[in-house]
Amino acid sequence: MRFEVSHVLDAIERRLTTEPALARGVLDLAEVVRYVDLDGGRPATLLRLGMVVDALARHLAEEGIQVYCVVDKQLLSDLDQPSSERMVIRRWADDGHVEVVQGSGMRVRELNEIAGLPIISRNLPGLAALPGAGGAVITVRGPVPTAPSDLGRRLMSRRWRCPDPECALFAGMRVAVGQPLPKLRGNPLCPRHDLPLADTGPAPAQDVLAVRVNGVIKQRFLVTGAGPVTVGRAPEGNWDSDSRSIVLGPWLDEGGVKAVSRNHVVVAFDHSGLSVKDVSMNGAWIYPGGDKITPRQPRTLGPAEYIELYPGVEIGRPGSLAAGTGTVGSVLVDAPTMSFRLPPA
Repeated sequence: MRFEVSHVLDAIERRLTTEPALARGVLDLAEVVRYVDLDGGRPATLLRLGMVVDALARHLAEEGIQVYCVVDKQLLSDLDQPSSERMVIRRWADDGHVEVVQGSGMRVRELNEIAGLPIISRNLPGLAALPGAGGAVITVRGPVPTAPSDLGRRLMSRRWRCPDPECALFAGMRVAVGQPLPKLRGNPLCPRHDLPLADTGPAPAQDVLAVRVNGVIKQRFLVTGAGPVTVGRAPEGNWDSDSRSIVLGPWLDEGGVKAVSRNHVVVAFDHSGLSVKDVSMNGAWIYPGGDKITPRQPRTLGPAEYIELYPGVEIGRPGSLAAGTGTVGSVLVDAPTMSFRLPPA
């Protein structure tokens, strides 16, 4: 059972982000792990974070959702939390997957107000994860923001560096994947170290794209001016040293596996904005309209346009893709049933 729990926590880890542009909500981990009524189990467990992530995914009809997780320092010494799970939280913090702060409630509200992230909480207005059939359900309780504030946009348009060279949030290692929102106490501060951040210049241009397969958004990803992103069945990791990769293979049916190339399209920023280049053997098309992209030639992607690699396999800005209609998977699919008890369906 220990291996199964570890496997599930690894799956939950992949749903954590400290990049506001990719997060679909912000939560206080110390609150979520104590939602005993979700499963009737132990006083505190990280598996409840997976239940809340699943509930949000179903609420948004989006499978690969990510959340911005704020951890109060007191949780790291909370004896109600299993020691093995406290070790996992520390690892998440050291790797930059979560923020560890003193006073998580204030930070959660700041991310809500400035970064425009909906709060997932039973104590604050926003989205509440409550017991429901087969697990948890999301209920809307108050206003839900849809965009950063003007101040948030200004902060996220700059690059910041923490004086602590070991900082996982602002140490200069995240150029290709964005950065967290600085904490404001007069001046921008590192949330983890409470040290003033140095403004190192403008951030690269960026945009959020999503992959939709058979009617369900599977993953959002960030494209920045720092380098292109290759999307394909199984992109080669070293085909372009500056490229990041989005792997579609696990989501493709037999026809898709044959039609989608290992490296299919490259999306990047150039002088005209966000562009797409078809590097495949089988072609790609722009919708609305259905025009085939000229192979090996960059083509600007309009605000309402999306790319089709194969029927049912699409890439575009989330707003250009229709709402999901398929079944959303669970991060708890491999969780041992004896570790928690779900409410009856």
